Amino acid sequence: MTTHPRPDPVAEKIPCDVCQKEIPLSEAERFEAQDYVAHFCGLECYSIWKQRSETLERQDKESQR
Repeated sequence: MTTHPRPDPVAEKIPCDVCQKEIPLSEAERFEAQDYVAHFCGLECYSIWKQRSETLERQDKESQR
């Protein structure tokens, strides 16, 4: 009986929360917020996301005045 090698299962991929690039879940940088987990392909996208979040928070505080 001949056995055939099985291909490795495809790693689960997720999109970066900033650039939407598909990245393996095992390689993703994770940031755990209060209600969700954000995934990033690297520090550059994390920095962009953080800056956007801080800007939105400032705008929310200003609009509540």
